Amino acid sequence: MLVTSCDKGRCELRSRQSSQIKDIDRSIKELVDGLGIRQKIAEYDAVVRWESVVGEHIARATEAVRIVKGVLVVKVRSGTWRNELSLRKKELIDSLNSALGEELVKDIRFH
Repeated sequence: MLVTSCDKGRCELRSRQSSQIKDIDRSIKELVDGLGIRQKIAEYDAVVRWESVVGEHIARATEAVRIVKGVLVVKVRSGTWRNELSLRKKELIDSLNSALGEELVKDIRFH
């Protein structure tokens, strides 16, 4: 622990480890920005989060394959599921974007 400031007998402590973690976090963000891969990482996150966002029932009948220019491509087990999910498309898009914290998914194509 490091003492960072004292006032009227009260000292504020800051962990060296906490400071190092913040430095690493900042360095990773700078690297991602510098390489220009922030968007690709966010898109990958949308594909990975599909199962947790839609739930186990839908996840068993589907597989998020990729996302290109805001369009998430989802493989669907049957035509019945494709119709059901098409009716719920806006809800699914809203749920995904909420989980991602940004408006990344603009549309979903069910195949």
